[in-house]
Amino acid sequence: MNLQHFLKVLRSRWVTICVGALVPILGAVAYTLIQTPLYQASTRLYVSTTAGSSMSDLYSGNRLSLERVLSYIQLLKGETMAQRTIDRLGLDMNADTLAARVDASSKANTVLISVDILDPSPIRARDIANALSDEFVVMVRELETAAEGDRPEARVVVEQRASIPTAPEVPKKKRNLALGIALGAMLGVGLALLREQLDNTIKSPEALEEVAGTGVVGYIPFDKKLVTAHAIAFDTDNGGTAEGFRKLRTNLKFLAVDNPPRLIVVTSSSPSEGKSTTSVNIALALAEAGHSVVLVDGDLRRPRLANYLDLVGAAGFSTVLSGGASLDDVLQQTKFSQLTVLTAGSIPPNPSELLGSLATKKMFSDLRARFDYIIVDSSPLLAVTDGAILAAEADGALVAVRAGKTKRDQLAHAIGMLRDVDAKLLGAVFTMLPTRGSGSYSYNYYYYGGSYGDDKRDESNSAS
Repeated sequence: MNLQHFLKVLRSRWVTICVGALVPILGAVAYTLIQTPLYQASTRLYVSTTAGSSMSDLYSGNRLSLERVLSYIQLLKGETMAQRTIDRLGLDMNADTLAARVDASSKANTVLISVDILDPSPIRARDIANALSDEFVVMVRELETAAEGDRPEARVVVEQRASIPTAPEVPKKKRNLALGIALGAMLGVGLALLREQLDNTIKSPEALEEVAGTGVVGYIPFDKKLVTAHAIAFDTDNGGTAEGFRKLRTNLKFLAVDNPPRLIVVTSSSPSEGKSTTSVNIALALAEAGHSVVLVDGDLRRPRLANYLDLVGAAGFSTVLSGGASLDDVLQQTKFSQLTVLTAGSIPPNPSELLGSLATKKMFSDLRARFDYIIVDSSPLLAVTDGAILAAEADGALVAVRAGKTKRDQLAHAIGMLRDVDAKLLGAVFTMLPTRGSGSYSYNYYYYGGSYGDDKRDESNSAS
């Protein structure tokens, strides 16, 4: 993963990052809030030893003082000193409890000992710190005096007494929050990268071409208006989606300049990838260019075109194939110039057998004689074999691939089904491309009016 890809992942997965980061941050805040505030009072002790006046005596005395400091630190943190302090102040606590609140330390090569006391009460923290220091001075005198009346070999002086702390030492709000933010950032980014690795959907044209083994002949941005309207009014619409279909129309003509495909099947690997809406608008884009076009609903399991175009769906494709009506009887004119529609008709019990029959071949032959282009909306390839059967009879097939939804393995399987029946794959149509956010694409290539960022992607309501 290069830097550019990494930054793109961060932009596209910002919700995951925020959610992942929120957990440690909230944890840090909660931990801070439930902690009992503790105040710290500190004293400083000076350690010295008895020494002569010579330089060697002074050096020896200083070395002994440094050696004692380490031992004194351990004594200060012990339960004996804690108990003496409890007895002196009359505290209602155990020695081990108080000892846990005592910390003693010394900087290297110094004879100064810092004594820190933590307590929920700032006044009591001060009193404990001073009482413990005073008791330690007495304790050292007792320990360092060899016999009654002798001079102690070492002594301790309270160099600095404790005062009442004004702010709690615990919890450390800034530190806890900073730690929560740091851990949250690492967790959020980690989750984003993990999701990216586990996400096998197709989100870029490069990935689509790699999986499909074919070129992308159309880029269709998401347009929320198509969720309900489905058909673009090409005579008045110059938006990004309309221009995307116009570009697709042009690309189809250039696939074979001398003999462009006329019977085109539009399919997809799975439902809800935009194939039906793509079929409708490819037909309308061709009709806009002055071609006579018939749009055939070849999905005999879940037909959509009659509903999309407000047509009668009781009789149509299946009716002709079963001999129940003639082609002239079921072809329907639309409100769009140059566009005729053959709806699916009633759903038959044996769609695959009908689509693979000689009647289908004859009907397509009749349609070729009447229209410049036949656009067939077929069933998804992975659901049933209907789409592959129709594609085998066509001049070529277009596969609709929904950005961020179609999975790599599903598309690869669908393409394999088309190749198994020797269907000609014209290319892929990249549908429902986001127009806003980090995963969006620019459509200036299609239309010099700029990118089309006014449309918000709504993946929960998509066309099939």
